[in-house]
Amino acid sequence: MESRGSASGGFIDSLRGVGDSLLGSLQDRLELLSIEVQEEKFRLIQLIIWVAAAVFAGVMTLLMASVTVAYFFWTDARLGVLLGLTGLYAVLLVVIIVGFRRMVARQPKPFAGTLEEIKEDRACIRRRN
Repeated sequence: MESRGSASGGFIDSLRGVGDSLLGSLQDRLELLSIEVQEEKFRLIQLIIWVAAAVFAGVMTLLMASVTVAYFFWTDARLGVLLGLTGLYAVLLVVIIVGFRRMVARQPKPFAGTLEEIKEDRACIRRRN
């Protein structure tokens, strides 16, 4: 009779151990996910600040340069200069957009660490079976 109670206790203990391991693994993954969300948030805020600063400085530079060039050619070739500057800025805008899209495409996949850990966990569980 005692062996039956200890066997039942052993099964429940091992079930508790498995449950504890699963919850521990889940807790680790959620902590990793939380850290990665925080990193992504900081990276996004940093990116927005840098883009805003670059846009502001670029717009001010282009505005002042355009006014200066148009002032020099005001009597002779005002329309040609303004059209040339507009074309130059349009080409520059296309180059910037293409470069920005390439930069965004090269960024690491969000939550890559969490996804990799989950894949490793699944592979480990499959090997044990």
